Amino acid sequence: TDAPSFELTLDEFEEYALARLKVLRKIEDMRARNFPHDKFRSELDSAMQTLKDSKVDLASHFILRAAYCRSEDLRRWFLQQESALFKHRLNIASQTNTSILAKLLNKANTDNEGGVKYQRVSEADKQNLRDKLQAAGSTANKSVSIIEFRDTAFYKIPFSQALELVSSRQVYVHKGYAYVPTQKLVSTITARFRSQVSGSLVRASAAFDDAIAGDEGRIGPLLKNMNQTYTGKDYSQAKVVGDINPQNVDDLAKRSMPLCMRQLQRGLKQDHKLKHWGRMQYGLFLKGAGLSMEDSLVFFQAEFTRIMNVDQFQKQYSYNIRHMYGKEGKRKSYTPYNCTKIIMGNPPQSGDHHGCPFRHYDDDHLSALLSSLNLKGPDKEAIMQHKKTKNYNLACVKHFEATHPGALSVPGIQLDGVGNHPNAWFQASTSYFALKEGKNQTLTQDPMTTAEENNAVGLVSSTSVEAN
Repeated sequence: TDAPSFELTLDEFEEYALARLKVLRKIEDMRARNFPHDKFRSELDSAMQTLKDSKVDLASHFILRAAYCRSEDLRRWFLQQESALFKHRLNIASQTNTSILAKLLNKANTDNEGGVKYQRVSEADKQNLRDKLQAAGSTANKSVSIIEFRDTAFYKIPFSQALELVSSRQVYVHKGYAYVPTQKLVSTITARFRSQVSGSLVRASAAFDDAIAGDEGRIGPLLKNMNQTYTGKDYSQAKVVGDINPQNVDDLAKRSMPLCMRQLQRGLKQDHKLKHWGRMQYGLFLKGAGLSMEDSLVFFQAEFTRIMNVDQFQKQYSYNIRHMYGKEGKRKSYTPYNCTKIIMGNPPQSGDHHGCPFRHYDDDHLSALLSSLNLKGPDKEAIMQHKKTKNYNLACVKHFEATHPGALSVPGIQLDGVGNHPNAWFQASTSYFALKEGKNQTLTQDPMTTAEENNAVGLVSSTSVEAN
């Protein structure tokens, strides 16, 4: 559809965009956690209530199109979530009004292919083709029953619009048309939707800079920073299950920190300092985990003063730590980085330890790192596959599942946000071990051997990073 034409205040512009962003991130989170179909549907129905107003729904879609058109990674993310939302809505609509599918197909075809109509197969033709249609819809494990065939409507679609179904022999093809049952029509229409939105995002990307030129004080910054806007739980004052202090951070890192923070801890132990972005990413994470400002100063000073004296640390680095906690400068208390900000932020350069290992490490070094952490076999393969398909959040979720077996069945663990925020990962992990042990968290050594730990530490300095 064309972009809407109505006026919004700046506050409405941001409010509408964030409402939709929360829904799309909810979809991402549920997909990452492999929600069963019924639970996925009910949770999404609830989340979609913020988009009930058609004005909010339409405006927010196009605002996020503009915000997410700027890079291939942003476009891919937006397409994945919007396509899932579209398919969900289409499934619901088609259950109450099957003609909506034909209308959507005909509109798309009229707009793009010279007005050729998609036709619903008449009952007479359906019966004449009964054997062929039933055979096409059957699999080795399941045949189409008489009742299922009777209750299913079929549509004639140009086979070029159903190539996925044709290539997998799921439909009957005759004289250039694929005969598609209603339940498979949703996938065809969703593919059409995805293709159209993808094209519009590419075109918008080419015009983005010109479109916001001269508006750097208003709309421009909102659009440019939308993807890094955090819409989840505030972890600025979150508490870990149990106690976190300078003495047990290293043990907690080995057992309950996500890979990005675990690597920062190793880098700190190896180099006895962290560069600016590393200090920000790790320092704010520890703050969100419950480490007080005083303990944070003690913790970082203990490592930094292995290569410098106390006066140097106080003059060059203590201000930065106090600033994170809102005790210096504008006295703003900063919040821990979420996964999107880490993935899309400044990539690590030589000597840096910040960033997301699933995003920034090359395949060979990530593979070696996972092996050194006793992650092997199907778990490691699944993580590497998620990296290759650029589903970095899913790779992080899989890492959690592999290192916390049975977490989904342990009552009392809040898994929302795992894969979307390092502190959510950390809180879920500390809760897991506390509940599993049936007592307040008592730290134990990671099962990694000393040799494996040393090997993993060595990977920190040798790991190369991909070009951003």
